[in-house]
Amino acid sequence: MSLNPMILFRLDPTQDTRWTEFIERSDGASIFHTVGWLKALRDTYNYKPIAFTTSAPQETMKNAIVFCEVDSWITGRRLVSLPFSDHCQPLTASASDFGFLLRSLQEEMKAERWRYLEVRPAHVKLDDPEGSTGFAAVRRYYWHLLDLEGDLNRVLGRFDKDSVQRRIHHAERMGLIEKIGTSEEQLKQFYALFVVTRSRHHVPPMPYTWFHNLIQNLGQALQIRLAFMQDKPVAAILTLRFKNVLYYKYGCSDLRFNRLGAMPWLLWRAICDAKLCGANKFDLGRTEDDNAGLLAFKNNWGSPPNQLTYWRYPATLPFDSIASWKLKLAKRVFARMPGSLLTISGRLMYKHIG
Repeated sequence: MSLNPMILFRLDPTQDTRWTEFIERSDGASIFHTVGWLKALRDTYNYKPIAFTTSAPQETMKNAIVFCEVDSWITGRRLVSLPFSDHCQPLTASASDFGFLLRSLQEEMKAERWRYLEVRPAHVKLDDPEGSTGFAAVRRYYWHLLDLEGDLNRVLGRFDKDSVQRRIHHAERMGLIEKIGTSEEQLKQFYALFVVTRSRHHVPPMPYTWFHNLIQNLGQALQIRLAFMQDKPVAAILTLRFKNVLYYKYGCSDLRFNRLGAMPWLLWRAICDAKLCGANKFDLGRTEDDNAGLLAFKNNWGSPPNQLTYWRYPATLPFDSIASWKLKLAKRVFARMPGSLLTISGRLMYKHIG
């Protein structure tokens, strides 16, 4: 008896009523798979969310890979899973399902006029696409995923005593005040610090509308936490929550107040609150391999980094070899820009580079 052949179906995960239920029961799903995150990408950058599955429209979904179609007159038309997302695990139960979905998308590339496909799996348990399907590694990052099992004292004890524990206690002694919320005023305070921080690193900030749309679409899954010294905001973080995982997505600070230890204090406060709500993992996000300062900061939180690998088809020159010089050149240009012009640059460029 022959098995029914698999067929490729596509759907809009922001409209298909099966999507939310599917990711709720999928072990590999993250905040980046949620309808709220996908809607924020669509509303901010005009990306088109598309998911591909072997499950027919009338069936319960059993697998999927979600992408955004990026259509830029500057950088071309392609599928990315997913733009501005640290990772996006293909939600497939078997290697055969995963392979079929990728091969089917490769076959559709010419008709759809996609320049390339890019997947950003979170876990190395997936089959290596480089040898089997023509995908090649285009970028690698470090990725810290902290274990929050045990009581708070045990969790705190895993952190570096000097760089984390003592700075948390110092911040408490200094009398920092924390404010949590997503009001327009709190978003403006966060964004002001965010622009200052990005300018310090010579990188254009994400547009203000991106954060506004995240708040509108993610609701209670998102929190802005601000640290104040008296009436002045000195640091802020933006965290996300999905199922039992807390995600640290953005952080920013006023360098003049770095001695207060506000950043580790805010992260610790977020961990404490997340633990009360049942979280057992803390995703500290990806880190570029040449960002020694940020890597050292995350290494102090007691968990060795994993490696994230992004894969692209068709296989071209590795990302690092074709783009690193462009990035270095761009940073030199950005370093000479005033903050206001850097903000405008971010508003114009990010929709083309997802």
